[in-house]
Amino acid sequence: MKLHTYLNYGGNCERAFRFYEQHLGGKITMMMTHGQQPNPNDVPPDRENAVLHARINIGEAELMGGDVPPEHFQPMRSVYLSLTVSSIDEAERIHALLSDGGQIFMPMQEAFFGRFGMLRDKFGTSWMILYERPSPPSV
Repeated sequence: MKLHTYLNYGGNCERAFRFYEQHLGGKITMMMTHGQQPNPNDVPPDRENAVLHARINIGEAELMGGDVPPEHFQPMRSVYLSLTVSSIDEAERIHALLSDGGQIFMPMQEAFFGRFGMLRDKFGTSWMILYERPSPPSV
């Protein structure tokens, strides 16, 4: 069994995945529009360029996504992609990058477990960015 995360977008799935590929070191492994599917004759003209299905690998995770009709799209609520990074500088960089044009719920700040921040990016995806402070050795 394998659990995947599937993200719905309101017409900007390709832009979001290309942004994540460029800035988060992701790798898009699949991108198909409605117009590229086996039966494109049934696709309304305004949906031809909408993403039917996409996949991207970011770190050890695989995300899937697609465009839903804009009238059905709502920004993510109560669900976050949690991205753990290896340095404070990387946490700050990614938080600034993803929050540009988006909405900051919690600025990057110190917490007892490390450095942490929460935001929704300009594509409607909510993120938690975390740098976990190394635990002291147990005695």
